[in-house]
Amino acid sequence: NRFKAVRKSFSMASPNSSYAQVFASAMFQDFRLVLVGKTGAGKSSSGNTILGRDAFRAATKHSSAKKVLETTECSKQRELMFSRMVYVVDTPGLFDTNQSDETVKREISKCINKTAPGPHAILLVIKFVTFTAEEIEAVMKVEEIFGEESWKYTIILFTHGDKIKSELFHQKLKNAPADLQEILKKAGNRYHVFNNLQVSDRRQVMTLLEKIQRMVDDNGGKFYSNDTYEEAKKMLDQRERDIKQYYEKVLEEKIKAVKADYERQLREAKEEHEQVEKKLESELKELKRYYRVLESGVRQFLEQIGDGNSPLLGLKLPCGLRLAHVIHALQNSFE
Repeated sequence: NRFKAVRKSFSMASPNSSYAQVFASAMFQDFRLVLVGKTGAGKSSSGNTILGRDAFRAATKHSSAKKVLETTECSKQRELMFSRMVYVVDTPGLFDTNQSDETVKREISKCINKTAPGPHAILLVIKFVTFTAEEIEAVMKVEEIFGEESWKYTIILFTHGDKIKSELFHQKLKNAPADLQEILKKAGNRYHVFNNLQVSDRRQVMTLLEKIQRMVDDNGGKFYSNDTYEEAKKMLDQRERDIKQYYEKVLEEKIKAVKADYERQLREAKEEHEQVEKKLESELKELKRYYRVLESGVRQFLEQIGDGNSPLLGLKLPCGLRLAHVIHALQNSFE
């Protein structure tokens, strides 16, 4: 009813009237809104449309990877409109499936602070013209983080309204994929269509606020509980601890395996070294024994020469050759 009065005042206002003057007589509670969804769905552009100005940096298809990464943090803007203060929190990239739990946890903490004590509405932004499997996964991540209770406070915000004829949209929803219809059902069939190319069209924003007010009234004036945020953060904390413990265990096992392999190689090298030492020692002993026998044989030969009993006494050879001949004979005898 309050919005009907506002609409009537709006239609009767002159083009030069400011919106603050038109709705000065209508007093409304402040709204805290959170935009969620997949990157590229139009969250930042929708936030700009709601606020009526370029408050958020929208990620376009021409954006570089660096720029897209720069907009992955939760940011908050506000604007006084229709005699109410509207706070909008943008979460670009937060619900993409490639985001780490650490990033999600950090940004959820920021959302807790920026929307305390909790948002009146969660605007799930979906690009209707290209509803893909990735967007379904992003929606499931929203539910995982915010919990099933969040659907009571959710409105589906379809973007790219310039490509959808309003009179045919309801029929298109009936023929939409089953996954999208299931999402709508969870959100109590609450949805709104935005044409972000028409930022100056404040009627689409006023209609959205009317739907939000109706949803808030249906929820008994309550907003999405901050406790659920905290539960989501606790869940992410626990999952982070579990993952950390898992990788610590894997790392410990790998360290043990590397250490065991190193010790095995060291042990094998030590055994091989000991075997080489034993072989060298054995060969050295054999060599020493060989020369002891040789030395003993030469000594015996010399003693025989001294006694005159050597069979080699008759050899008429030079002394050096005679000795070499003796050694060679002894070697043959040894072998």
